[in-house]
Amino acid sequence: PSAQHAQQCTAALERGLAVFCQKPLGRNTQEVSKVIAVARAANRLLRVDLSYRYTEALRSIRQLVRQNELGEIFAVDLVFHNAFGPQKAWFYDRLHSGGGCVIDLGIHLVDAALWILDQPIVGVTSRLLHHGKRIDQLEGICEDYATARLDLASGAAINLSCSWHLHAGRDAVIEASFYGTKGGAAMRNVNGSFYDFIAKRFNSTSRQVLAAPPDEWFGRAAVEWARRLARDPTFDPEIERIIEVASAIDAIYENANL
Repeated sequence: PSAQHAQQCTAALERGLAVFCQKPLGRNTQEVSKVIAVARAANRLLRVDLSYRYTEALRSIRQLVRQNELGEIFAVDLVFHNAFGPQKAWFYDRLHSGGGCVIDLGIHLVDAALWILDQPIVGVTSRLLHHGKRIDQLEGICEDYATARLDLASGAAINLSCSWHLHAGRDAVIEASFYGTKGGAAMRNVNGSFYDFIAKRFNSTSRQVLAAPPDEWFGRAAVEWARRLARDPTFDPEIERIIEVASAIDAIYENANL
């Protein structure tokens, strides 16, 4: 369960071991920050499995954005609907999971946006639902549908939605679309797959394929961690960027239904 991640990572790091952790690193920003502080003090490598970063589809979009090929990004639409939802009971217990679909699926979306755009979040509004009903008190209840707007310092607006058990007509809907002053680009899953993605670049009414299956991306995060570990087992400050992701997730929960 996610509630054990921070404790287990801390124990390993304090023994002088490098750590590769399944997301989330902690249930909130406080837990995440503490684990990273322990890794820094122990001078040991720590990474988190935010695996969608390693798809060729998302990487190709990041390259376009970073090279200013799309111009100034002003709008981002992010979607992750899992029509099945988790199979284990602890996912639905906020004490053990830290939350519902936001911390389970939304964390991938927030990470993708911040990783690609490299802009701080300056405002968050959100709405959380459970079984189609608005949640007024988060304690003890895990949301199964969430929508949020994240405003960036650049002026860009991120619209995010995620869910468990949505009647989506397929196993999953996973999309990340970026719109700029000179063009757009989007990553979408193929035929409801959790693993197959296609990325396209948009210019007015035309489109160009950037990446398509097959792409053996699953496991790349662990492989890259292992390669870095073999080369240098010491603390990598890049992990501190995860604090931004945790803070955004906290803000989605804290600003829900206001």
